[in-house]
Amino acid sequence: MAVEPNLGLDEVVDVLKAAGEPTRLRLLALLSSGDLTVTDMTEILGQSQPRISRHLKLLGEVDLVRRYQEGAWAYFRLKDDGAGVALVRHALAAASVADPVLARDRERLQSLKVARAERAQAYFSRNAADWDVMRRHHVSDEAVEAALLELLGDEPVDGLLDLGTGTGRILQLLEGLYRRGVGVDASRDMLAVARANLDRAGITKASIRHGDIFNLPLDGQTFDLVVIHQVLHFLEEPDVAIGEASRMLAPGGRLAIIDLAPHGLDHLRDEHQHIRLGFGEQTMTDWLARASLSVENFIHLRPEPDDGTRLTVTVWLARDGRETDAARPEATIAEGGDASWR
Repeated sequence: MAVEPNLGLDEVVDVLKAAGEPTRLRLLALLSSGDLTVTDMTEILGQSQPRISRHLKLLGEVDLVRRYQEGAWAYFRLKDDGAGVALVRHALAAASVADPVLARDRERLQSLKVARAERAQAYFSRNAADWDVMRRHHVSDEAVEAALLELLGDEPVDGLLDLGTGTGRILQLLEGLYRRGVGVDASRDMLAVARANLDRAGITKASIRHGDIFNLPLDGQTFDLVVIHQVLHFLEEPDVAIGEASRMLAPGGRLAIIDLAPHGLDHLRDEHQHIRLGFGEQTMTDWLARASLSVENFIHLRPEPDDGTRLTVTVWLARDGRETDAARPEATIAEGGDASWR
């Protein structure tokens, strides 16, 4: 739930002073639409980098914008929460969509997003063959996504963290479930693809971050749902990544893992850089328990025909053990299956 304005008089004056300048208000309008670099903002507003940086510094001093580093680039966006941010959003909502200055800014922002999308599509096209090959190895993306949605149900999600976000598909799939989302990936090329996809879908409540899954650039205990989708089999120490994901969870939060069941397709090591050939039930359960997470449900999605050349995908759902006084659903294996967790 968004924080309602609850500021003292001096705080209101500070926020209004920071936001009440034409260039800074234009910047806030742009940053309410997603992540932008200083270079992006200089192109849109036609102002120098030092001037834009100075305005951003003033906005940051009153806690209106968030800055994060991605290699040599610094990205900015309007913060998700805070009484000052709520006040600014009211001001932005009062501005006419027909205002010629704001309309021109929106047009330039759209042109920037189109160029961003074209660059991302060029990268994706160069690498699409690998994704297509992998899709032929296991059940369809549609079946996996349906299973994930089934396990998650309609429990409200305030903060979603998608680790190894790739194309940003999970942020799009779960858009109706979360209030704010963050996708993290180690590949800057994939981050470009994800940003372009979020732009195309008009999703502004999710941001994309560059980061190491073993040492996330985020505050712990701030997400009530973390998703790791087809990432762990690329890692030398998947259990360590699960531990880091657990650190991100708020008390009672949930971790969803989508990955491969054990298999014997050894050629995937060389051809697609798989380090682990899937994960068994006991191994995954032990890792989750070590991270203070308890298994609620998991679903085995077996390919048809199951001829040994295609892979089974498992969707796991675990919950943080610090939850109190909440009814826990009984965990089951749902594959039209015959076993259950007790």
